[in-house]
Amino acid sequence: MKKWQNGRVLKKRVSTMNLKSKENLIGYVFISPWLIGFILLNIGPMIMSFIFSFTSYDCFSSLKFIGFNNYISMVTNDSLFKNALLVTFKYVLFYVPLRVVVALTIAMLLNQQIRGMSFYRTIYYIPSILGGGVAVSVMWKMILSKDGAINALLGMLGLEGPNWLADPNTALFSMVIMSCWAFGSAMVIFLAGLKGIPKELYEASSVDGASPVRQFFSITLPLLSPVIFFNIVMTLIDGFQVFTQAFIMTSGGPLNSTRFYVLYLYQNGFQYFRMGYASAMAWILFIIIMGFTLLIFKTSAFWVYYQSVEEGK
Repeated sequence: MKKWQNGRVLKKRVSTMNLKSKENLIGYVFISPWLIGFILLNIGPMIMSFIFSFTSYDCFSSLKFIGFNNYISMVTNDSLFKNALLVTFKYVLFYVPLRVVVALTIAMLLNQQIRGMSFYRTIYYIPSILGGGVAVSVMWKMILSKDGAINALLGMLGLEGPNWLADPNTALFSMVIMSCWAFGSAMVIFLAGLKGIPKELYEASSVDGASPVRQFFSITLPLLSPVIFFNIVMTLIDGFQVFTQAFIMTSGGPLNSTRFYVLYLYQNGFQYFRMGYASAMAWILFIIIMGFTLLIFKTSAFWVYYQSVEEGK
């Protein structure tokens, strides 16, 4: 009797394991198109670029292994590499906080309960749908030109505007402003976070006499800190990879003031056919982005508040 029961339990377990295996197999079948694409279009090129970074390769002749020469030359002999890195750091330094602040400000305005708010939310999100592509870059190039719309508005006020993209002192700042224009994705995430904050907290603080400013710093910012953290990380990654605007609008000029890192990487790989050198630059960029991302994750313990975790303690 005991042997029969043990055999029945064992059979049941085997049957359950077979069912789970079938379910896992079906799951892998469904995600196989993505897996195949990820391996062929992401993992494969990453491995090849890592190999290329230790070679001298011009896309036409055979690979020539040169060790760490690309990395050494980058740091010791290439002034344009240092300039591109500096320009990109300046861009990120202004772009990340400005875009996050603008997105949060607009999200708070759109969180009000007034008539027609859905229409305004749609209007503010449209720039993100258009994105930062070629057509948008051409449009902004016309707006920021000497005879563009911005200088026309300044002219109405009796002011003479510069040629924004042709002046080294204003070109980079113009790129930052243009990039912050498409803040819709961050705004929507902030708006979702604001919707998740309990209204009872604001009502209770109002009874205690808290001003709107005090509510913002004591309630809104702490409870919104995970969303702020996410948007900072995503905006940082996006900022280090800026390319299209400079490629279309300035080609890195004037005087290399907008020659961003990825633009210079592209020029090395596809204009100068220094594919090995460009691959080494790509891995340096990967390390930089990973380093900053890890730094933000490490510091998040001091300023990011997760409500569910705190309540469970």
